[in-house]
Amino acid sequence: MSDAPLISPDTASPARGDSLGGTIPGTRKSAFALSIPSEMPIPVLIAAPHAGRQYPEYITALMRQPDYSKIRLEDRYVDHIASRAARMIGGCLLIAHAPRAMLDLNRAIDDVDWSMVVGGAPEGSGKKSTNHRAKSGLGLVPRRLAGVGEIWREALSPDGLKQRVDHIHGPYHTALAQTLATIRDRWGAALLIDVHSMPPLKKSRPEERTAHFVIGDRFGGSADDRLVASAIQMLGQEGATVAHNRPYAGGYVLDRHARPARNIHAIQIEICRSLYLDTHLSRPTTRMDAVAQIVGRLARQLGKQVADLGRESGTPLAAE
Repeated sequence: MSDAPLISPDTASPARGDSLGGTIPGTRKSAFALSIPSEMPIPVLIAAPHAGRQYPEYITALMRQPDYSKIRLEDRYVDHIASRAARMIGGCLLIAHAPRAMLDLNRAIDDVDWSMVVGGAPEGSGKKSTNHRAKSGLGLVPRRLAGVGEIWREALSPDGLKQRVDHIHGPYHTALAQTLATIRDRWGAALLIDVHSMPPLKKSRPEERTAHFVIGDRFGGSADDRLVASAIQMLGQEGATVAHNRPYAGGYVLDRHARPARNIHAIQIEICRSLYLDTHLSRPTTRMDAVAQIVGRLARQLGKQVADLGRESGTPLAAE
């Protein structure tokens, strides 16, 4: 894809949320921003858990290669896409400010590589070894990156880990759960669109067209099949190449919050960074607005279907 002019992240900054929550340890900065429109015209919450860029100075100082590691760990500027899409449809919006380098909001709190924590697993925790999901280096606190190796200069203190869980992870997921419950109670059904970005996928064959978007639904476990089918069809009509659950099926966020039987649905959408970033996959370009428009149209279409699911459930709709 040909490059496009760069735009300043400042001029593309997302709208501030109506409320701020959590705290980034060692600072007075909020861990996330949450915006809930008073009229709530659509039963959709758009979230970006991996887009945080508020790095405390001590975190940057502890990184072996901070500039490179930050770019690799972040869903680079995908919060701007999420914010613009939410504004298009009047949807709820949840944006993480705390960086993934400090704590990955798409991991469970026991998904820890205890060998990177001073003293290892706490006594009485029952944790004898590293959680298998953290062995790749991308657990609750990322440890290793391909091409970089160890991210950190020193081990993490148990108190430091606890502060991140208590002040970032806990408040974020509480806010997410409460917002989805509020939407469901008002509309009879709710949809979380968890927005992420991915590096360009590798081709298995020279002629292959790799996916621009990957829709994840935990292999059918996190959302009504009709919503997923509609998302794949709509993105295809936009001219995009779409994959389903491969290689990204969604993670802890969907496992924790999706409850289709209770009319709380959730999908993860991965967006190829080459669609809206420069050739170094570092800075946003003027293409970003077009991608946000696509995500906004997708959210609007799915929102209408979710509202229909709410009507089917027989729950009174406060919005009507």
